[in-house]
Amino acid sequence: MAEGYIHSTESMGTVDGPGIRFVVFTQGCPLRCQYCHNPDTWKLKEGKKVSTDSLLEKIVKIKPYIERSGGGLTISGGEPTMQPEFTLDLLKKAKAEGLHTALDTSGFVEPEKFKKFLPYLDLVLLDIKTMDDLIHQDLTGVSNQKTLKLVELLEKEKQPYWVRQVIVPGITDDLEKMRQFAEYLKPKKYLEKIELLPYHELGKHKWENLGLEYKLAAVKPPSEKKMAELNAVFKNYKINIA
Repeated sequence: MAEGYIHSTESMGTVDGPGIRFVVFTQGCPLRCQYCHNPDTWKLKEGKKVSTDSLLEKIVKIKPYIERSGGGLTISGGEPTMQPEFTLDLLKKAKAEGLHTALDTSGFVEPEKFKKFLPYLDLVLLDIKTMDDLIHQDLTGVSNQKTLKLVELLEKEKQPYWVRQVIVPGITDDLEKMRQFAEYLKPKKYLEKIELLPYHELGKHKWENLGLEYKLAAVKPPSEKKMAELNAVFKNYKINIA
């Protein structure tokens, strides 16, 4: 049994992988995304300490609903790879129960360290904030190079994955850069689909409550027309778009 710090759980998640999912939001994250809607997950030990056994008890209670929907367990964050022993133990226990497993990650982890999770994963949800490293550094505080190396690992290990990107007007919504992104993803064999997620302001109040400056205060969510234009880029490249 392993113990770790979590922010919260969701017993009927529908947006973090296929079907109905039990989602564990771990505590702790090395990124400082300007649009983060859970800045209260950043500091590891500010979360609730729990055991993998206690979480599994909750998961098993809703297992019939999960299985009927084709769902499973998703470990999200924060950044789950910051607590490797806890995350690995929970994945092992879930697989022993016959559950579909997914890991939602920023990819800011050494590929060799991530490799240990793969035998217990059915799906990786990979957040690629932007292909432009300078913009990535400004937007998140870190480089995107580890994330792109993780893509190479997933391809090499034949690991199915989805790619997600948040569309922030004026920052990650450039059409030409999106075409470059599509060209990068087009030859990937184990990429099942990409999800473009419209930026929202739901976390703004949390920043204010924590006394943090919300740098995107003047940014509004992208229009439906803009999202359609960006989605069309991937359709033109015959990439499955959610």
